[in-house]
Amino acid sequence: MEVLLTVEGLEKSFKEKKILKGISFEVRKGEIMSILGPNGAGKSTTIRNIMGIMYPDAGSITFHHHTGKEIPRNKIGYLPEERGLYKNVNVMDILLYLAELKDYPADKAKERALHYLKKFDLEGKEKVNVEELSKGMGQKVQFISSIIHEPELLILDEPFSGLDPVSQELFKEEIRSLADGGTAILLSSHQMNLVEEMCDRLFMIQRGQKVIYGTLDEVKKEYANFKCTIHGKNSYQDLEGIEGVQRVEQKEEVSILYLEKDIEPALWIKNIPNNIHIQELKLNRISLHEIFIDIATDRNLLKEASELHA
Repeated sequence: MEVLLTVEGLEKSFKEKKILKGISFEVRKGEIMSILGPNGAGKSTTIRNIMGIMYPDAGSITFHHHTGKEIPRNKIGYLPEERGLYKNVNVMDILLYLAELKDYPADKAKERALHYLKKFDLEGKEKVNVEELSKGMGQKVQFISSIIHEPELLILDEPFSGLDPVSQELFKEEIRSLADGGTAILLSSHQMNLVEEMCDRLFMIQRGQKVIYGTLDEVKKEYANFKCTIHGKNSYQDLEGIEGVQRVEQKEEVSILYLEKDIEPALWIKNIPNNIHIQELKLNRISLHEIFIDIATDRNLLKEASELHA
């Protein structure tokens, strides 16, 4: 796939504190690329540098073969984490105004606005002031404002925050539809289940440095060993003694067995002794949520992250 955005060796400091330490990644046409990390890791600083809200101390950002102040920002859509639409302006006026700032034709903007208002169950809200909308409705309007000008790169910072499950599904469907249509999407979210469900590749930073970069399958294979969850009353010692078990976590009658690297699940399961009480058993890879928690809290209980390059 064609690379639309390249971030290379990005560094940024505020006073004496270095926030970004040589960040590098790519975002390709038609993919959903997730940028992950705990609060303070450098995600927002990275996004602000891409948007031209600030500029790096070192490194480069290239979009459509343009760098720095030459980047065509009108081809980029941005949904910030902190929502900020003018509250005393009606919905249609604010959408048309934001489209005009992106040099997008007014007639096409109005057509797209009406299309998306209907799609997001906001039909008839064109003349309603933003301050009269519910939080969820306001978020839908802000999302529409980020895509109304048909951006080639769409940056979404916590797009699912505060949405009910129905609205989350609408957003997920539209984000995937945009990617299928060729839009490059850079998605930042703390909702790991949604990231795991949607993303094609991911880039995770901790303390301003890359710790994971690759496709979800690559990350799972290289970082996430298998785990076995057993429901049943069993002793810690019996479970710990099973061949191939790296460590055991227990809570009441649920035991999680974290397996060693390169375990073959179909072969390993034959090692479970007959005396182990099993009401229910599930064998799968460690989730992206667990990987995130392990890195964010410096627990280092999982395998050291490999250098992954998709």
